[in-house]
Amino acid sequence: MTTQPTTRAVDVAASDEVPERGRLIVEVGTEPPLVIGIFRFRGELRAYENVCAHQGGPACQGRIVSRVRERLDDGKASRGLVFDPGTMHVVCPWHGFEYDVTTGAHPGRADFALRAFAVEESGGRIRVAV
Repeated sequence: MTTQPTTRAVDVAASDEVPERGRLIVEVGTEPPLVIGIFRFRGELRAYENVCAHQGGPACQGRIVSRVRERLDDGKASRGLVFDPGTMHVVCPWHGFEYDVTTGAHPGRADFALRAFAVEESGGRIRVAV
């Protein structure tokens, strides 16, 4: 018989500390401490371990950008690149690996993803299950 690891909800921040399209990096007092990036996009919170799946860099501390897409005309010819504000990415500062903030996955390599944590918001507070 295997047992499931127990999780507990840890109060980490006030709701207003994570603005829309913003982030907050928190350290949860586990042993060793766990560093988590909390993001708000389209009014929803997401929480990920601050460890890049590529080479362990501080992925959640990187630049936040809209996804870059290629703009195509009716004949499928490229008309340059544009930012897509409907998709938010965080870019690991070590090697530029990008992650979709809503899924935690690299947009071109689904096998590379940030470790996600359940996050909830109530009563003006944010809690993460660790």
